[in-house]
Amino acid sequence: MERHEIPTHLNTADRAFLGLTMRQLLSAAVGLALAYGATSDLPLPLALRLVAAAVVLVATLVLVFWRPAGRPAEEWAFVVLRFWATPRVAVWRPRDPMPDRSEGLREVVLPTPVRPEPVAPALEGSRS
Repeated sequence: MERHEIPTHLNTADRAFLGLTMRQLLSAAVGLALAYGATSDLPLPLALRLVAAAVVLVATLVLVFWRPAGRPAEEWAFVVLRFWATPRVAVWRPRDPMPDRSEGLREVVLPTPVRPEPVAPALEGSRS
């Protein structure tokens, strides 16, 4: 007889390594690669390269471990960016009753359907 495990933790992410989720591991890997690139590839003095690498490492640690309201920090970053990109003022204008026809846009006017008139039922007493 085969045994099957019933999943009980459906709303939790799987832990891949050192208690980190795959998302956290990938974010940490990208951050470490960027810090290494800042240390080795920037055409700056060593002190400035180390400062740049430290800034990248701190930003990586914040993105990987800080979860305000139970959500990852990158989701909050997308929310903030969308908020900044959304216009603050909505202006209502009535639709132009006669749009410019030179743009090649045409309105399609469908005929109104003709409904047949109901036929009166035959009277039962008029049969011959």
